[in-house]
Amino acid sequence: MADLPVYIMDAFALMAYLNGEPAAQRVREILDDGEKGKCHNYMSVINLGEMLYNMERNYGLGRAQDALAVIQSLPIEVLPADDQTVFAAAHVKANHPVSYADAFVIVAAQKLDGIVMTGDPEFHDVTELAKVEWLKQRK
Repeated sequence: MADLPVYIMDAFALMAYLNGEPAAQRVREILDDGEKGKCHNYMSVINLGEMLYNMERNYGLGRAQDALAVIQSLPIEVLPADDQTVFAAAHVKANHPVSYADAFVIVAAQKLDGIVMTGDPEFHDVTELAKVEWLKQRK
């Protein structure tokens, strides 16, 4: 039996899902597959924080708290930012034109041999570091 696919959710993916953006359908499919045991879904705690501060900044604290409750109910394992992960993300950030938060997505994808779920254009510059499934952008 083949190994199950592994997906690493970028903040972009969950923001799209929560806001009903064009990428929401594909993210929903992956989450449904995770619920059925057909794949494994992960997100770094750093990217969860990124998504939460964006939700609060754009929609208010109440909406961010609601978003957290939804995410905690989804089939997504939140990965801690241990020392080894922080050092690896710092190395990625030092050598590539990505945000520090995006470096954690890349490190998770490398560590778990996963596919990054994102529509963030920053990832175009680092496709040699991790596999990416490109999600639809907002119009």
